[in-house]
Amino acid sequence: MASQQFPPQQQESQPGKEHAMDPRPEAIIQNYKPAKKLQDKVAIVTGGDSGIGRAVCLCFALEGATVAFTYVKGQEEKDAEETLRALRDIRVRTGGAREPMAIPADLGYEENCRKVVEEVAGAYGGRVDILVNNAAEQYERPCITDITEDDLERVFRTNIFSYFFMSKHAVKRMPAGGGGSIINTSSINAYKGNKTLLDYTATKGAIVAFTRALALQLVDKGIRVNGVAPGPIWTPLIPASFPPEKVKQFGSQVPMQRAGQPSEVAPSYVFLASEQDSSYMSGQMLHVNGGAVVNG
Repeated sequence: MASQQFPPQQQESQPGKEHAMDPRPEAIIQNYKPAKKLQDKVAIVTGGDSGIGRAVCLCFALEGATVAFTYVKGQEEKDAEETLRALRDIRVRTGGAREPMAIPADLGYEENCRKVVEEVAGAYGGRVDILVNNAAEQYERPCITDITEDDLERVFRTNIFSYFFMSKHAVKRMPAGGGGSIINTSSINAYKGNKTLLDYTATKGAIVAFTRALALQLVDKGIRVNGVAPGPIWTPLIPASFPPEKVKQFGSQVPMQRAGQPSEVAPSYVFLASEQDSSYMSGQMLHVNGGAVVNG
């Protein structure tokens, strides 16, 4: 793909809306060739209504998984309905997987996370095989003095508290004989920093450390914990976070001089979820970032 410029655009609030973006993000790469890598698996994807989360949901479904995803009630219904419809279409075409599920939830609070896990496990035979922690929000704040205590708590609740709580309850439902997989979405910003996304960057660094520590804790249970650290990816978070002129140039700073599409990130999650592909990997991050070289 060549370098690109996006039409200037901005969304006034978060979470961003995929259906309002121009152009729409690509969820499935052309000629994607599924290989039943996740046949009979049950997966939860947080923030699965749009962006990277939607692409992961669809790739998982194509690989044979039964998929449940979360979204923000009252704000993401239209995107959630689109994703649910696409999952149902895949189910009709491929067969095998059970009916997908969309669950509205504020995952910044433990009780809500527990309810999501229990609802999914209750619907699909008592187990969860794969958890993708992906929900996130970010806000441009030029100086640390601009960040209030409430701002900090809100971003940390969404971006790292939810990962902790969802993992805490999901591990109780993962197969006792091993084979469970937790995949956390971090960011290139955890490795290179971002001066105007200070609180967001701090949460993404926390996710890297959380991934490494949890991998060590759960290795004896046969549960692998890994992550993906995307670079600039064209998702609803972008027009909802940045001013129009910044959106126009989004992605031009990496060596490939373009933003990536969710479709280019999602196969990394398939790889990490699939035992046949990554059975000897835990505590690791995959860097899908347009060619930026980072340490870690």
